[in-house]
Amino acid sequence: MKFIKSIFIIFFSVSMFSFSQENLDVAPKKRPDFVLVFTKTEGYRHESISTGVKALRELGRQNNFIVIRTESPEDFTNQNLKNYQLVVFLSTTGDVLDAEEEKAFENYINTGGSFLGIHAASDTEYEWDWYGKLVGGYFESHPNNPNVLKATVQRIDTTHISTKHLPDSWVRNDEWYNYKNLNPAMTVALNLDESTYKGGTNGKNHPIAWYHEVGQGRAYYSGGGHTNESFSEPNFKQHLLGSVLWCLRRN
Repeated sequence: MKFIKSIFIIFFSVSMFSFSQENLDVAPKKRPDFVLVFTKTEGYRHESISTGVKALRELGRQNNFIVIRTESPEDFTNQNLKNYQLVVFLSTTGDVLDAEEEKAFENYINTGGSFLGIHAASDTEYEWDWYGKLVGGYFESHPNNPNVLKATVQRIDTTHISTKHLPDSWVRNDEWYNYKNLNPAMTVALNLDESTYKGGTNGKNHPIAWYHEVGQGRAYYSGGGHTNESFSEPNFKQHLLGSVLWCLRRN
């Protein structure tokens, strides 16, 4: 009986050790982040919006975040915004939120939420001063006839997760915005070289991507993304992914 009892004790100990080791070797999967992509327009509507949503969803599947698209400003409530680690304004235009929705979004950012503005996000909410500082600058104009031009983007921040993969001079096609009311608190990631195309009005200081902290939250803006082709361009997609990951505090 003593022998049988000893065998049982040894078998039980080995089994528990194996079970413990197995559990240690399998790391628990991190809960995915939830990203709300807002695409409401009250002005010009970009054809590339749907392409941009598709690209963000693809990046999400590859990088453990889930994209929820909405055009309903009613989603901007204190309770609902708590579900999201990031809110993206993807080529929104015009006045898209009312006063109560604006207040909820301000609270979301100031208490630790994150914002990513893409392209026409800067052509949005001109009468909302807080948003102007959040997005970092407002659209003023862009070249016409043609509006999509080849230009050189200068990498200013070489270490940021959104730009470290890029060359120092990045040549690409897009619709290049001129900006007004640029927020001096932001850190410039990319600058547009106006000597490489016609129609720029900002001069040597022509930021085209930037980021900053707002309250306890984070904000990033990238001026690219007018064309459908932008969202299949490897360097631009990696740039967007880096901006998302920075906003999600994965940098």
